[in-house]
Amino acid sequence: MNASLTAAQVKFFADVEQCVAIDTLGALNAQIAELTKQADKIKAELKDAASLSGQKVFEGATYKATFSESNRSTVDWKAIAAEMSIPADLIAKHTKTSAVYTIKTTAV
Repeated sequence: MNASLTAAQVKFFADVEQCVAIDTLGALNAQIAELTKQADKIKAELKDAASLSGQKVFEGATYKATFSESNRSTVDWKAIAAEMSIPADLIAKHTKTSAVYTIKTTAV
């Protein structure tokens, strides 16, 4: 029996492998979405409990959750630039652009 594969056979197996990888990625993303939803619900419940009781540390059998609150400030640079009449070409001159890659999975 000849163990060498034709180019078509190699492509077929590569396509099957890619198909399995894509399906695995989609399934993992679906699981992550569901787990994130569950985690967010628990976090909201702990936040409510901490706000009502003042308790900041919650302990389970294996893990401990600590509630903390902080303020985050952001600067609206676009509004500042507009208010100061900074020309668009000057903003463009000091703007960095980088490639961003996204792979989105959807059910077929």
